[in-house]
Amino acid sequence: MTITEDIETLKRQEEALRFDRLSDEDAWTLGSAMRQRAAEQGLPLVIDIRVAGRPLFYAALPGTTPDNPEWVRRKINVVMRYHKCSYRVGREIEASGKPLDEGRGVEPIEMAPHGGCFPIHIKGTGVVGTVTVSGIPQREDHRFVFESLCAFLGVDPAPLALGPED
Repeated sequence: MTITEDIETLKRQEEALRFDRLSDEDAWTLGSAMRQRAAEQGLPLVIDIRVAGRPLFYAALPGTTPDNPEWVRRKINVVMRYHKCSYRVGREIEASGKPLDEGRGVEPIEMAPHGGCFPIHIKGTGVVGTVTVSGIPQREDHRFVFESLCAFLGVDPAPLALGPED
């Protein structure tokens, strides 16, 4: 897929993967399912789910390092600033050729426009939090979160999936 095709697909994912509500128990259920799936696949992921900055689920699987929570924090900063999934922001930056830096009013070290963080968008309310992973290549981080949200929300992932990267 081209960058432009990726961006359009990511926009469709963001539209389709919206919540009617998300309770603390729902976040725990989602996070637990993500952790089980990652463990079954042997993926070294940090998994973080939070609403309004409040952590509702956190797990660090074997193979993660102290750097992974930093990547999670920086990806969350991107999503909460732009209300878009972190991978979309990264693809838009790449397409524009303009860096995410002080010129955009941000400290680059505080932001990670890389795949793996998806907004929790409550219908009728807006973006209230994030579902984030870190530990595998960024497109795979994104795919893991996307597929997990599809399973949780009962959305068929096939028509919304990213194709192979060009």
